[in-house]
Amino acid sequence: MARIAFIVANDFEDSEFSVPFEKVKQAGHEAVIIGVEAGKVLKGKKGSEITTEKAVKDLKATDFAALVIPGGYSPDHLRMDIKMVGFVRDFFKADKPIAAICHGPWMLVEADIADGHTVTSFPSIKTDLINANARWVDREVVEDGNLITSRKPDDLEAFSAAVLRQVQNGIAPRIGTPQAAESNVDRAPPMH
Repeated sequence: MARIAFIVANDFEDSEFSVPFEKVKQAGHEAVIIGVEAGKVLKGKKGSEITTEKAVKDLKATDFAALVIPGGYSPDHLRMDIKMVGFVRDFFKADKPIAAICHGPWMLVEADIADGHTVTSFPSIKTDLINANARWVDREVVEDGNLITSRKPDDLEAFSAAVLRQVQNGIAPRIGTPQAAESNVDRAPPMH
């Protein structure tokens, strides 16, 4: 059983939280709702309510196996909190899976970890990712090392499957690195 962090603020995209959260729990893992404060009721864009269980200031990336960043406007709020940004960066440094969907990749930009990676997102933040020196592609899910990204709620099945796969089997190979290029000469990169 792995412990998986979900970082959330108000205005999250309801299904982008609930679908991976339920898939993680169904797979037998512990899903933990983390916010800037513990015990705060958060509202989704479509009206669902969740309560944060832990405050980011009390946690370390080493306490978890993976991180999920639901989209909506939640990531825009979260990237204003220095502790939350540091928490995301620490997952990256520890080479643990970080899964960001829709507007979630904004946190990858803020944590300065998108640079040099192939990612996807909701199209409206494509330019932000390109300006952060990421390679943006329009795909259902992209796995580039420990970064997992998807575009929108329609991609949730593939997104959730990628999260669970990396928790169970380890992180995906990097896209475009010399080692990955040599090992995948005749195969397409791990994008769906």
